[in-house]
Amino acid sequence: MEFIGNFFVVASQVVTLFLLIGVGFVLAKLGALRPDGVSQMSILALYVVTPCIMIRSFETERTPEMLQILLGFFVAYAVCTILGILVVQPFFRREPLDQRGPLKFGSSYGNNGFMGLPLVISVLGPEAAIFGTVSAVAFNLLLWTQGLKTMGGRMGPRAVLVNPATVGTAVGLTLFLTGWWQPSPGHFYLPSTINNAISFLADLNTPLPMIVLGAQMAGADMKASLTDRRLYVAAALRLVVAPLIALVALLPFHLDPMAYCACVILCAVPPAGATGMLAQRMGRDTALSAQLISVLTLMSVVTLPLFAVLAQSLSGLA
Repeated sequence: MEFIGNFFVVASQVVTLFLLIGVGFVLAKLGALRPDGVSQMSILALYVVTPCIMIRSFETERTPEMLQILLGFFVAYAVCTILGILVVQPFFRREPLDQRGPLKFGSSYGNNGFMGLPLVISVLGPEAAIFGTVSAVAFNLLLWTQGLKTMGGRMGPRAVLVNPATVGTAVGLTLFLTGWWQPSPGHFYLPSTINNAISFLADLNTPLPMIVLGAQMAGADMKASLTDRRLYVAAALRLVVAPLIALVALLPFHLDPMAYCACVILCAVPPAGATGMLAQRMGRDTALSAQLISVLTLMSVVTLPLFAVLAQSLSGLA
């Protein structure tokens, strides 16, 4: 009974996110939110909100124990993501690159920025945001190297080092490690005017990306999506195999309970929004990308709370 109760508690958090997705979906269907507006909202979320949430996430107590936990989490998340990528490699080989790229990419990379981070905060509390921030470093290093190659692009050091997530992380990490603006040991605080502005923008991290995702889903052919067997293979890889790897592989290492749960949740999220953006940039099948994101995002309403509750139960947080 306790497991079922915890499942519905987590599921309610997921449903809240889907209600926000529904706002974007309805607005797009009514024509009130158009593609150019969605594009502008995506730019705002990616280039302004993302760095702000990264900076704010590092405003926490700096202790040797915390540094050790974050380092362990970084390694755990990176290893689990790489293992997930390796599992995906034998699949979709017979598909042309235009379709193989999005299918492999979407099966390998989860929406940890736009959906994973808000969910981690919703389920584990604001103090868990720092795990989403740290995961973004590993995520972006892999995305702009192996992920870009999967889509048929060329890997470049500038793309890896200069992007909104890594810039925001660099600023936040610098403040965290140096202790600038700290009134007491182990803390840093920005001047109130700057801190308030960053906090207000960071608060958009949950509603804005969810509305954008809903608007993107409105453009997908859901009827055709539900008959495409390849999407069900991708769903099994992204929504079941990837979180299962984290759930089982990390258990013997006895990570910090919150770090363990955050890692499992971040490995359980549906395909990254970058699937569609990179498909557009590389000239791949954007319709398939939209279908992939839409169908797997809908399916995750069941799988996400299941793995979140399993992680909480196994870690002792439940």
